[in-house]
Amino acid sequence: MDLKEYSAYSFSFIGDAVFTLAVRKFFVDHHYQSSASLQRLCNGYNSAAGQTKVFRRLESEGFFTQDELEVYKKGRNHISHIPKNGDLATYECASGLEAVCGYLYLTDQKRLNDFFEKVFEGGVHNE
Repeated sequence: MDLKEYSAYSFSFIGDAVFTLAVRKFFVDHHYQSSASLQRLCNGYNSAAGQTKVFRRLESEGFFTQDELEVYKKGRNHISHIPKNGDLATYECASGLEAVCGYLYLTDQKRLNDFFEKVFEGGVHNE
């Protein structure tokens, strides 16, 4: 399938799964074992607030390319639901980050690995 046929929602949908799996693997690889601590720590990255924090940190470091920022903007502007908790801007930002993650997964595995290296520089508490 040609990437031009993918919608922003499709990138976000795939990116959500990729991001979630990478975060879970990160914590398991760091020997967190209990379900309570795994869930709590993963939520620090996988929640809309956590993903927004990641995006802002990476953006402030100038990590994203122009193409990635375009994908982010499309993903951010294509939120599929109104959030129950939190604010719309946070959910839009998280959706944009997921779109970038999905885009990288489909286009450039090396860049995706670089992305996750930068993501996890936030440590176990996403700081």
